[in-house]
Amino acid sequence: MSARHASSTDYALLLIPPLLWAGNAVVARGLAGHLPPIAFSFWRWALALLLIAPFGLAGVIAQRATIRARLGVLVALALTSVTAYNTMLYLALQTSTAVSVTLVAAAMPATIMALASVWLGERLGLRQWAGMLIALFGVLTVLGHGDPRRVLTLAFHRGDLWAVAANLSWAVYSVMLRRYPTGLDARTLLTTQILIGVPCILPFYLIELAGGRTLALDAGTLGAIGYAGLLASLVAYFLWNRGVAAVGPSVAGQFTYFIPLFTALIAALALGERVEPYHGLAFALIVSGIVFANLRLRR
Repeated sequence: MSARHASSTDYALLLIPPLLWAGNAVVARGLAGHLPPIAFSFWRWALALLLIAPFGLAGVIAQRATIRARLGVLVALALTSVTAYNTMLYLALQTSTAVSVTLVAAAMPATIMALASVWLGERLGLRQWAGMLIALFGVLTVLGHGDPRRVLTLAFHRGDLWAVAANLSWAVYSVMLRRYPTGLDARTLLTTQILIGVPCILPFYLIELAGGRTLALDAGTLGAIGYAGLLASLVAYFLWNRGVAAVGPSVAGQFTYFIPLFTALIAALALGERVEPYHGLAFALIVSGIVFANLRLRR
């Protein structure tokens, strides 16, 4: 479906994935110290695998020849998405606020654009580089918590650095997906990534367990895993892919800017997190930078 045939329902449904992903960040932050981050990542994707298996395994079996031929690429895709991205995001939320972490993630389009220029040889004009530089200033504003001296002295918050690492991991995944097409349909690709990614989280989960961080099976942790495994994983991904097909990736990408906004609202209501002035400045820099970078392309 092309963007000109998209309905108002398509645009409305594109608001749901950012809302669900914002809720995921708030849940992880709210249970920091109670729900171990790697355990959360492991059981989230284990549940997602259990839920998608009845629908996705048939495609994996039918396309097993393609999977064998592209196994190296599929392992790299699984490691940078299912294994690394979500795990590092939950590690970030152990010590950083949900608003800060999602603001760093809002710079993802600029990170992908910069990496694509290096890896794929995509030519960027002065406008694109200037826009990415503005977005970078926004990320640095978050990392320095509004204090430029913290940036100059590299006195960054550990959680914020985990957020940057997660951002880079997803950017590598996104560019790799374009550089090395897998030849799999969307459902089979997601099922394959989860099949590979979950066992790769397991060694780190065992290390976490050995360090004494065990998972308490109570209503809070079970609810969080259920929410992340079903809503933030499968439902959000399904609706996002549907929206991208309907309105196009460029338009759909703009909806990611709702994630920090939804996060700030939910975190303020549920966790009492304060939205600081530097959060607003960072958001303005990141959004204006990416819009400026893409202005000529949209024209």
